[in-house]
Parts: sequence; C-alpha cells; structure tokens
Amino acid sequence: MHNYKELIIWKESMRLAKEAYLVSAAFPQDERFGLTSQVRRCAVSIPSNIAEGAGRKSDKEFLHFLSLASGSIYELETQLLLCIDLGYSQSIKLDDCFMLITALQKMLYKFQEQLSIKTSSAKV
Repeated sequence: MHNYKELIIWKESMRLAKEAYLVSAAFPQDERFGLTSQVRRCAVSIPSNIAEGAGRKSDKEFLHFLSLASGSIYELETQLLLCIDLGYSQSIKLDDCFMLITALQKMLYKFQEQLSIKTSSAKV
C-alpha cells in the first residue's frame, strides 16, 4: 500500500481538479449538465483513481487504477480543447491546465513504468 497523500502525482492531480472546477465555472449555464459536469467528473476521477489504486493490496491493482487515471487525463484534455473550440474558454485561460496535464501525463507514465518494473522483478 502507498500513502497517496505523499504522492506528487496525487497532489498535482488535485491541483488540476481544482483548476478544472474554476475554469468550468465560467462555462455557459446551459452546459451545467453537459460539458461542465463532464469536465468536473473527469478531473475528479484522476486523483480519485490514484488514491483508490494506492489503497489496493498489490502493485498490479495499483497499476490498473493508474491506467484509469491516465485515461481520464487524456479525456480531460480533449474536453478542454473542445471548450476552446466552442468558445467557452480562451486557450490562454487554460494554459495552466494544459501545463499540468502534460506534466501529469509524463509523471504517470514514469510512475507506471517504475511500478511495472518493480512488479515484474518481484515475480522472479
């Protein structure tokens, strides 16, 4: 088991979730149950999956939840790009989100790689 509150990827994903909430607050009212809700649920699922995986008994299970978190990051990135295309937000306002997304994508990939190696070597 890992202490998720000590993981940089969890802390940064919490920061991203907060940014996504702040950005989506400015979306049109008629998107409240559409893209606003989708962006927020997706952003929250990133740190949630990291935390859930950290609480699992094996690194193999943790890897599964890190994979889900990784998928959610790409989903969030896509939704934010759509928001720009629809004129709900300017790309300059989303710069912090996109920088966090890119950093988290890299961190998650590295962490998954390290955990995978650890899991593989434990079998030998």
